[in-house]
Amino acid sequence: METAARMKNKSFGVMLEALDDLKKNEVYVCSGSSPHYALWGELMSTRAMMLGAVGAVVNGYSRDTEGILKMNFPTFSYGRFAQDQAPRGKVIDYRVPLQIDEVLVNPGDIVIGDMDGVCVIPQEIEETVVIQALEKARGEKTVQKAILQGMSARDAFDKYGIM
Repeated sequence: METAARMKNKSFGVMLEALDDLKKNEVYVCSGSSPHYALWGELMSTRAMMLGAVGAVVNGYSRDTEGILKMNFPTFSYGRFAQDQAPRGKVIDYRVPLQIDEVLVNPGDIVIGDMDGVCVIPQEIEETVVIQALEKARGEKTVQKAILQGMSARDAFDKYGIM
């Protein structure tokens, strides 16, 4: 790790190294948000895509939304903010466990996102979580079918325990 003195004079800290270290099918995940700058943008998305990364999850803002959407690069953030990070914020480490709200994210965890949000699955329980998620989805389809056939929400919940 870089010394504090060297880090102070280095734009972005080790953000560029963290970005360049992305591997195929990985998701860039970072914390350390601020209301004064964005943690992710179009140029970072471009580099991530070139390396084969499949998305970004930032515990803060992103920017360059139009460009990122045109690239179809999945990016999850709290919202949008035009100001970039340098020299305001610095990445101090990467490929280390980090906390985002109440969720601990470890290197190698499974990160899945869609229009409803992001889910982190610890790699040591991946198989169990996937099996349970598929079972839940099947149950929801059964409930939906019952409701479409006229069953009330109360009766569907009482019968299946799912809503």
